[in-house]
Amino acid sequence: MNTTKQKGVALIMALILILVLSVMGVSLMFLSQTETWSSMNYRLMNQARDVAEAGVNSSANFILYSYTPPTTTGSDPLSAYAGINCWPVTTTSNCATANIVILSANSSVTPNYPVASVQTSFNTTGVGKGSLTAGYTTINYNTYAKLLSMRQVNVYGSSTPATVQSWLITSDATITGIPNAQVEVSAIIEREAQPVFNYAAFATSGGCSALTFGGGGSTNSYDSSAALVGGLPVTANRDANIGTNGNLSTVGSTTTINGSLSTPRSGVGSCSSSNVTAWTGTTGTVTGGINELPQSVSYPTPNPPNPMPPTTNVTLNNNNCNSIPNCVGNNGTYFFTPGTAAAPTTFGNVTLNGSATLHFSAGYYNINSLLENGSAQIVLDSAPVIINLAGAGLTSAQAVLDLTGGGLTNIAGNFDPKSLQFLYAGTNAIKLKGGADAVGLLYAPNAPYSFNSAGGNWYGAVVGATLTDMGGAAIHYDRHLQNADYILGNYMLSSFTWKKY
Repeated sequence: MNTTKQKGVALIMALILILVLSVMGVSLMFLSQTETWSSMNYRLMNQARDVAEAGVNSSANFILYSYTPPTTTGSDPLSAYAGINCWPVTTTSNCATANIVILSANSSVTPNYPVASVQTSFNTTGVGKGSLTAGYTTINYNTYAKLLSMRQVNVYGSSTPATVQSWLITSDATITGIPNAQVEVSAIIEREAQPVFNYAAFATSGGCSALTFGGGGSTNSYDSSAALVGGLPVTANRDANIGTNGNLSTVGSTTTINGSLSTPRSGVGSCSSSNVTAWTGTTGTVTGGINELPQSVSYPTPNPPNPMPPTTNVTLNNNNCNSIPNCVGNNGTYFFTPGTAAAPTTFGNVTLNGSATLHFSAGYYNINSLLENGSAQIVLDSAPVIINLAGAGLTSAQAVLDLTGGGLTNIAGNFDPKSLQFLYAGTNAIKLKGGADAVGLLYAPNAPYSFNSAGGNWYGAVVGATLTDMGGAAIHYDRHLQNADYILGNYMLSSFTWKKY
């Protein structure tokens, strides 16, 4: 064999192998570097997104706590928003894009807010713009807020309409360096109106036994707009939901809530101040189960009576009005003269004794306190009757409203709970007694209230600080209230979107 032609083959093979290994080494180094850059980009992107979200939260905080929506009067009048029916809202009625209402701390977005001082407040460090440090990296954010919608709502218990809005907040966060990172985050913050009497009964207290049902106490529902059958509404064992910011306690196998329990609390079992559960009770039924709320429900305190009633005592016995202003009648039958929304009739501490009967006609009444004794009774001759309670000068042990005497009687055949409304801003106790035709609404978000009659009935809804129904009273919830009066709900952040550049 001639081997002279094979000389140098080993060298060539070695060089080829070295070349292959070199290419592989360079590829691995490049791949390693790519992974490093990819990891860095991912880290910078997440840091930028976190800061962009911080910008959204900062602007949302401004809208919640440092910003006052426009009103019919004042330095930010509704008249400056001619395009209030546009989406988004504009300063002119033609809904032109160039006239959209915008608060901006972003140099690339032109602000357009009718009040310069509001725009100036938004365009400040720590509000619409700012920076945060992550390690050795400084991340800047700039935001702007676009007014999507705006309308006025008549808030129950208040004579002043409230303005509700929804805003689209957009926040850009930027990291300048090698490499750069830029992320945009958007979210909608909005506040909507909700029915004030959304539940058969609601207790604003956040503690144990905020709601207490026992002795066969129950809830069910009816529709006051539907026809009566045998002179009474047709009730159904559904949709009579109850709610609280705290705990429900039930006692007795016949105690039945024909609906759900809504509360921000969770768990079933023993309740304590350090561990407030949703429901406590070995007996009783909640047919709709527990609906865990994302946050507590806020019920605004109603306006105090205006004008404030006197604190003098007005005692009605089985005789006559004894020269009591705006009162006529004798032999134990009395009639209070009704007032108007602008000029309510005022009374002090009204007490009914014996078998006295007090008649109300449609109108507005400002009363310091109203108490029944014995078999005394309150009767509605026409509706609606609006009673604003003051409770001025009462001791903590005194009730501001006590209908546990002969109870009350509404006008025959009227099962619309808006026919009788009690509003109270204070904290004194309220004691109710249901009857076969006791129909009404109670709105006293700071006061404890109770039903004290066995087998009684209350047609309508109640809101207070705590509720005790241990006498077996039934609360018949009017489903028609879902489309009645309103309060403002909590602000909500929703519709989060984000993108990177």
